[in-house]
Amino acid sequence: ENREEMLSSKSNRLTEALEEANKLFDGVCRAREAALDAQFLVLASNLGKEKANELHSEMTSFDSAAFAEDLLTAMGINRTEGEENDSEPGGFLPSDAWDKLGEEALKYFRRAPTFHYMLGSFKSDPPVAKQRIERQKKASRGEAKRAMPAQLKKMEESHQEATEKEVERILGILQTLFENDPDTPISFFDFVIDPNSFARTVENMFHVSFLVRDGLAEIKLDEDGLPVIEPTKSRRVDSNQEPRPRNQVIISLTQQEWK
Repeated sequence: ENREEMLSSKSNRLTEALEEANKLFDGVCRAREAALDAQFLVLASNLGKEKANELHSEMTSFDSAAFAEDLLTAMGINRTEGEENDSEPGGFLPSDAWDKLGEEALKYFRRAPTFHYMLGSFKSDPPVAKQRIERQKKASRGEAKRAMPAQLKKMEESHQEATEKEVERILGILQTLFENDPDTPISFFDFVIDPNSFARTVENMFHVSFLVRDGLAEIKLDEDGLPVIEPTKSRRVDSNQEPRPRNQVIISLTQQEWK
């Protein structure tokens, strides 16, 4: 909370916090307290590092007065006349002082500064021509397989496995109910409807449709015209009897009808 104040070079809050932590550490006797002390030490170390980075590392600072004195000495200042007037220490510059300074500076600025790129040099080599890859002839639409990302493929496999397990579980429940009372027809709506969840009811109807599609269950109408369901594997089918044709139907169930 006092991060800016602790990072200030004029503040001693970080030192005070370390001294207070040292006093508190003498009374540490539980592991949680030691963990808190270690956490504080990490925070204090980070703050100390940031505070140290903000300090000027160079020990020598530019002294303009000393630089001016050295510059005047190099230009050949004569202080003899200045000594006569003690109230104004200094001297006078010779007539060729600036010429002398210019000749000295000319040594370092005789040649033009080198040119350099701010963001790196450009590549002088010509770009390498890419090899042309011959495209394979497109297969027929029926045989062509679209590439699917690995993540979507895993998701699809996981959903498929979950659906298969749920279908097997519902088939086991249906076979158990039928074996316990084979003479009583199982109402389709009593079997799939979840009175507490409309979404779960739709999922149950969806999973039961796989049983009917694979021929593991059969749905027919009773005397009242209501659908009943029973497993086909439990019934003894005559070998001479021709298999019944499978019909695909769509069942509509609104939320109001479910209520």
